[in-house]
Amino acid sequence: MREHQPPMLVLWGKYDPSFAVGGAPAYQREVPKAEVHILEAGHFALDEKLDDIAALMRDFLARQQI
Repeated sequence: MREHQPPMLVLWGKYDPSFAVGGAPAYQREVPKAEVHILEAGHFALDEKLDDIAALMRDFLARQQI
């Protein structure tokens, strides 16, 4: 990632017991332009915040020039 700097969208559940929220910013250290969103959700953020995630994904993909 550090070498290639791919477009990156990181969606993280704030209350995820398996992956501490402190791990999300690590992606931005490797890919400074990574877009990181901390959601009011747990481990199954897609189940809890489907509409929010879909909107973030649509917006992110619309801005990509790939």
